[in-house]
Amino acid sequence: MGRLTQRRRVVRLTLEHGQRPREETMAVEEPLEIRLEGRVFSVTMRTPGHDFDLVAGFLVGEGVVWESGHLLSLRYCAGEDEEGRQTFNVVEAQLGPGAVPPDPSLDRHVYTSSSCGICGTASIDAVSKTVRFPLDPAGGRMRLETLLALPTTLREHQALFGKSGGVHAAGLFGPDGTLLCLREDVGRHNAVDKVVGWALREGRLPLADTVLQVSGRASFELVQKARLAGIPVLTAVGAPSSLAVELADREGLTLAGFSRGSSVNVYTHPDRILAPAPDPAAGNPTTIQQGSAP
Repeated sequence: MGRLTQRRRVVRLTLEHGQRPREETMAVEEPLEIRLEGRVFSVTMRTPGHDFDLVAGFLVGEGVVWESGHLLSLRYCAGEDEEGRQTFNVVEAQLGPGAVPPDPSLDRHVYTSSSCGICGTASIDAVSKTVRFPLDPAGGRMRLETLLALPTTLREHQALFGKSGGVHAAGLFGPDGTLLCLREDVGRHNAVDKVVGWALREGRLPLADTVLQVSGRASFELVQKARLAGIPVLTAVGAPSSLAVELADREGLTLAGFSRGSSVNVYTHPDRILAPAPDPAAGNPTTIQQGSAP
């Protein structure tokens, strides 16, 4: 796993056995400085790995790019530790024709935590980005049993979580449940950025017929990132926030939460989720109704 994990000696305390030393594997968290055209744009805390995907996806979420041609290059640049070794913690992006450079007056504060990607936004007005891709009401339609299987598939492919237990995951799926891309990170928003950045660099945007499964809760920011990438369905293991539901409802995005086992709550635009009809005699699938509290 390289720099993705670290081993550290800890003391485990239990009522049965008292104090016992042991070694634990932890997910690495390090800063990544993102530069645009030689100027510092943001610093985010992340798990190293797929850094170019992270930067590309971050720029999609900021409304700066939305086509692969908008990014001329991504490269690691100056960044050394106290012993002079390259840290790979600084990435510079060169924008191409058609990209929309951010307004300097709306720059983020320099530091962004791994738990919140919009906490550093200078103005709440800057959160609303220009939507480039329409959402097809029929895009991302998925059978209920397929949707409910996504968290298990996500967990089975989380190699870093299996070692450390300390990272979030985002997985992009086709409507038949095929896993297209999975990324892990200490930050929920970083994991989604890495998926979206992968899609941008592969020339796959907009992600018009896909479903995004996340391992935690569904925040306003994750809904915004999904919407800007053209993803029609976002489903989470945890709860959505009220603002996330409001945004998803307004933008025509299907938002689901508490996807666990045999049930899921669908908060907005449930017509994309096909579920068995309530009447056992009905032979055709119908759409799942909007969910209630679990």
